[in-house]
Amino acid sequence: MSTSVLDMSMSLDGYIADPDDYLGGEDGERLHHWSAPNGQSGQLSAPARQFADEIIATGAVLAGRRTAELMDHWGGDHHGVPIFVSSHRPPGPAARWGYPLVTYVADGIESAMAQAKAAAGDRNVLVHGAYTAQRALAARVLDEVQIHQIPVLLGGGHRLFDVLPSQIELEIIQVIDTPEATHIRYRVRR
Repeated sequence: MSTSVLDMSMSLDGYIADPDDYLGGEDGERLHHWSAPNGQSGQLSAPARQFADEIIATGAVLAGRRTAELMDHWGGDHHGVPIFVSSHRPPGPAARWGYPLVTYVADGIESAMAQAKAAAGDRNVLVHGAYTAQRALAARVLDEVQIHQIPVLLGGGHRLFDVLPSQIELEIIQVIDTPEATHIRYRVRR
C-alpha cells in the first residue's frame, strides 16, 4: 500500500525558502548542503544516499502548482514517475504539451492524492510544497512527514507549516543525526 511522504529541508526557525524562493545562504542552496557529496571524495554521506534512494524509489509525486512551476515541473521528469499537480487553474503550456508525465488535478487535494497513490501502486508518493502539505494535512491524506532540520536560522522567508486548521499530532518513527542536519521522520496520527 502506498504511503504519502512530505520530504523537506527546513531551517531551525521553520523556513523552507528565503523571501525570494531560494534555499538560503549566499549560494541560494544552504538548506540542501547536507545532501551534497562529501568534500574531495565526491561521495554522498550514508544518510544522504539513503534519502536519495528513497526519493528514487517513489512511485509518484504530488506537488502544488507554485512548487511545480518554480521547479519547471522538474523538466517533466521527476525520476521517471508521474507528477500530479493540485491546482484550481489550468496548466501552463509546458505542462500541457511538453510534459506527458505531468497531470493537473483541479478537483481537490483528496482527488490529487488518490490519483497519485493509484499511480504509485505499492511505492510511496513523494509530496512537495508547503501549501500542498498543509492542505493534505487538513484533509487527512498525508501519512508521513520527513524533515531535514538544518542548523541555520534564515530569519525570514516561506515557512513550511504557516497555516494549519488545528493541532496535528505526530509520532516520531526515525531520527538520524549528522553534523549537517538532523533527519526526523514522523507518522501523522489520525
